[in-house]
Amino acid sequence: MTRVELLPAERELLLRLIELPTAGPLETGEEGPRPLLWEAQRAYADAAAALGLTVVHHEAPAPAVLDRDGVPATVREAAALMPDFLRCQPSMVLRLGPPLPPERTVMFNAHLDTVAGWEPPRYEDGRFHGRGAIDAKGPAVALLAGLRRAVETVPGLGRDTGVLVQLVAGEEGGAMGVFGTRPLVESGYTGRLNIFCEPTRSHLVPRSTAAATALVEITGQDSIDDRPEGGHNASVLLGFLAQHLAERLPGSAEGGRVCVAGLHTGRMHNKVYGTGQLLLNLAYATTAAGRILTEALERELPEALDAFAQRFGRQPDFARTAADAHTVTTLRWLKRGLPALDGDSPRSSWAEHLLGREAGIPYAPQDWPACTCDAIWMQGVPDAYTAVYGPGDLDANHAHAAGEFAEAHSLEVFATGITSLLKQFAQATEEPS
Repeated sequence: MTRVELLPAERELLLRLIELPTAGPLETGEEGPRPLLWEAQRAYADAAAALGLTVVHHEAPAPAVLDRDGVPATVREAAALMPDFLRCQPSMVLRLGPPLPPERTVMFNAHLDTVAGWEPPRYEDGRFHGRGAIDAKGPAVALLAGLRRAVETVPGLGRDTGVLVQLVAGEEGGAMGVFGTRPLVESGYTGRLNIFCEPTRSHLVPRSTAAATALVEITGQDSIDDRPEGGHNASVLLGFLAQHLAERLPGSAEGGRVCVAGLHTGRMHNKVYGTGQLLLNLAYATTAAGRILTEALERELPEALDAFAQRFGRQPDFARTAADAHTVTTLRWLKRGLPALDGDSPRSSWAEHLLGREAGIPYAPQDWPACTCDAIWMQGVPDAYTAVYGPGDLDANHAHAAGEFAEAHSLEVFATGITSLLKQFAQATEEPS
């Protein structure tokens, strides 16, 4: 298939989207500027209208979306502090043609929110530079280019074969899609084939990881350095817990990863800090593995406290900390219970044939790491096949970092893959498969 080249108008659209700051309030904070997501989504919709796509949903999420299992504590807390938290983070759905049954529909999901750190947009030496260039405004515009070519060349697209495009907020900042993609999926804006546009080196990845985040907190009493035995030494206790959990948790679940993250008590040298926090992030590739990991932490933490009490109970400076270790230590889950797009069931034969053989899009090797993205909300949706697919590489293209960029060539390769995918899907659904 002839490569789809980005038109001047599509290049201008991408630079315009990069120019619009769309980092959500979880990234910029309570006092930070609000994202211009309404404007970014309207700009995209205006360009998509020329292809025949119409807006079927453009709304801020309802407050009830936060009163659900799986909503991270950070999201609830931010919404409680900022009355406009949800109002400034709408999502949009575009449709090509009339409503069609899911089995005759392809859904694409792209997020227009970014992490913080706006950079001036520019195109130079074949590269688009600026925040969102690769994650994921560049893929969103390349998707539009692929749709353009498909509308021109695929008979019946938008009549016999439906296309939905989700443009979501709430993918970045740890929101995990709970007020963007999740309600759209639950409202039925899905298809038989569902593609989440994230950097995957132009390979199909039918998996998406999720994570649970735990906060281990010490709420004891401070003491002066001259009498360290008078207080609870959160530094020693949390340091011990961090080492114990780092040794015992990894390997609890196949495919699970344990990040022993931030540990903080204080900065002064002449004080015993009685309070402190330890953060742990437990990433998992399957929903079952996530459950095993969270249960392992809840089981190991009391055992770690027992081991601390036994080891330090006879040392005068730490005897009080050892005696009260269980009392002053609490575990709070900032997020847990999120699904993962498992990818552990046999790959659908029709999807493998259509995407890998007919459309010519390579599948990622099984040992390639999956990323965490909103595709998790497609787990368990019946009669639906989901994969993550997009141009570029999260690391190599500096996603979430200074100097983020997207190569025009890689965007065009992705656009070409979108056209091929739609062509083969349309042909496959002409007859029962």
